[in-house]
Amino acid sequence: MDEVLGRDGTWTFDLETLRIVPGHGRGVHKLRQAIGELSIPLEAIASVVYEPGRKGARLRLRLRDGADPLSQVTAGRLSENADPYLLAVDTNQIGTSQYFAESVRTALMVHQVPSTPVTRYLLPTLPTPITAAAGDGTATFDGEYIRLDWSWMAEDSKSAAGPVQLALSDVTAVEWRPQKGISYGFLRFRTKTDTNAVAPEHDRHCLAWGIQRDGGTTVLVAAAVVSRLPHPSTARALPEAAAPAKADDPDAMLRRLRELGELHKSGILTDEEFAAAKRKLLEG
Repeated sequence: MDEVLGRDGTWTFDLETLRIVPGHGRGVHKLRQAIGELSIPLEAIASVVYEPGRKGARLRLRLRDGADPLSQVTAGRLSENADPYLLAVDTNQIGTSQYFAESVRTALMVHQVPSTPVTRYLLPTLPTPITAAAGDGTATFDGEYIRLDWSWMAEDSKSAAGPVQLALSDVTAVEWRPQKGISYGFLRFRTKTDTNAVAPEHDRHCLAWGIQRDGGTTVLVAAAVVSRLPHPSTARALPEAAAPAKADDPDAMLRRLRELGELHKSGILTDEEFAAAKRKLLEG
């Protein structure tokens, strides 16, 4: 087993799984500690890159597109000290880090793991209920509903009407941005009824913060919700396959049903998504 001891935790690799165990010292970012231990299957890894530095080095884990809801939400926007997929090492670990990166690279080649996007999430779904507070409120997700409760910092445009509750089935997208410059950081839930762009500090479907750069653990709530929404590959594949067929065209109807069946069989559509798409098709 290969092992690297870093400033923020430990990475190990047994040729099948890369495990990330965060440290617990005062210098370790709270988000890393809140995420906890991560087990990354080899099939989810695109590469591990060794990056030399002036006072040590870094290992950077790159995951395949679509493999991890956390990476999808953050899109590389996490600060370096908060990013669980980045490990800074001291000079005494440079040789070990180089060997570690080479070991992962060799395993990817031997097992012929492609770096192409995947059609389903390969990392475990974050457990619920999950709660995070930042700036003007608190977001709670229980697996079916998202609740936003407002703090004293919230604008009247948010707090006057009381808390917000959104059903997961009404959410179409999740947006997360860290605080940068004079702009607000925010966690926003897009719904089917959204029509206009509203500033984060006035959007009742949005938590906003102006001090905490990474918004505490809001990104974990975002990832938990995203992991339960249709996978991005499904969003691309579903419109064409589930397009309504004319009621008087039985051949087209059968063709659409076969296409849906193939998507379901290949794992792109879950049982629930397959049933919903088939029902929509049959109802015209």
